[in-house]
Amino acid sequence: MTRKPFSRPAFGTLIFSATAALLLAGCARARPTGANSTVPTAPGGPPGAPPSVLGAPAEMQRLYRSMGLVAGSGAIPFTASVSFLRMPSPDSTLTLLALSLPSRALGFTREGDRYAAGYVARVQIRQGATLVRTIEATEQVRVPTFRETSRSDESIIWQQFVRLAPGRYTMSMSVKDESSIRNSSEEVSLEVPRLAPEGLSSPVPVYEAIPRQSVDSLPRILARPRATVVYGIDSVLAIYLDAVGPTPPASMQVRVVGDADIVGVDTLVTLPVRAGGRSGTVGILVNRLAVGINTVLVSAPGRPDTARTRILVSLGEDVPIGTFDEMIAYLRLFTNAERIRALREADLSARAAAWTTFLQETDPVPGTAEHEGIRDYFARIRNANVRFRDDAGAGWQSDRGTAFVALGDPDNIIDTGLLNPNERVRQQIWEYRELRIQLIFVDQTGFGRWRLSAQSRGDLDVAIRRKLGVR
Repeated sequence: MTRKPFSRPAFGTLIFSATAALLLAGCARARPTGANSTVPTAPGGPPGAPPSVLGAPAEMQRLYRSMGLVAGSGAIPFTASVSFLRMPSPDSTLTLLALSLPSRALGFTREGDRYAAGYVARVQIRQGATLVRTIEATEQVRVPTFRETSRSDESIIWQQFVRLAPGRYTMSMSVKDESSIRNSSEEVSLEVPRLAPEGLSSPVPVYEAIPRQSVDSLPRILARPRATVVYGIDSVLAIYLDAVGPTPPASMQVRVVGDADIVGVDTLVTLPVRAGGRSGTVGILVNRLAVGINTVLVSAPGRPDTARTRILVSLGEDVPIGTFDEMIAYLRLFTNAERIRALREADLSARAAAWTTFLQETDPVPGTAEHEGIRDYFARIRNANVRFRDDAGAGWQSDRGTAFVALGDPDNIIDTGLLNPNERVRQQIWEYRELRIQLIFVDQTGFGRWRLSAQSRGDLDVAIRRKLGVR
């Protein structure tokens, strides 16, 4: 079923395991800067670089880092975001640290009729050689079913509010599983902006938010650290907008710009008046956005600052597609050339409509919110990258990977090397009975580098065209 606004990921309740404690940071020299003009930075590949192995942790880290997020390196793949909100004085900025990890990263044990796990989250913020703040929290997670323990989405969220003086810092974040030695950490540079009375706070992607009632109070936010929605499953992305102070703007312009400057949303939003300002949540329709990385731009008429954040419209968990063109390249074995050409040649202003038409025409079960065909197709790509990683740089682009992704698992595999270990050249014969073909893969080197025979290459091309013609 379609997710409602402010909904949580599938399988039940999202786990929120931290108290929203307000911590006072030590004083530091203020450094004037534009609101939200900086984001955390960390080592990683250049933004927009094409992914090499779909679903590989390093590729998801690259994509999250290109969005300005913190992506942990290690055995626990955490993702974190940093957002900035106004305080009564511009000499102090309210900083929201939000970190998420999948429940499958932790070691769960049976506890009565439930399953329990523990982890330690640690944050250290330094300014030069001075330790400004240390936050360490030991958290317990309890879920009702075994299925909840294997979730790969951001099923666990830990977050804290911290007051920081404007300026440059180094921030290290780490997560450790209490039941094992598994851990992950990352260090980034962080520039905290000075939010003047006329400045705008960060737009914050959230699951839920109750606005704060005054400039010196805290909003009750359940942040969305990955800032990611899944096309065809999520219907609305909630963005918390915060404008507190003596002269809050009466309205805000919200624009969402995708790859190739595609404008998905451009609207003027009026927020409710509250004690001490205006704040609230705006819902952005996901089907109006471009697949890949989008930038949310928030401005107020007559004010110079523009606050921004990045969000990712994904085609599925662990699918690191950042641009519309990257997405089209991955679909070459999913549908026929005519449909691919219609997507590629669509004008920028018509891309959203072209993509909606594409989904409608290729959905094998139109009555459901999820596109099962695309879901299963990308699952096969991820599977191929693991099973055939020795055949090529990206397993799904190898000969065996191409056959598997396009046609699925064969009905039978005959490996001549298993029948005759002394055979110099091994062969694998894949049988597809419904298609009435046999594909012969040859390993000339003995190192598992399987290549299609010349005859089988032609047979595979014919079988792919025949299968794609019925989609």
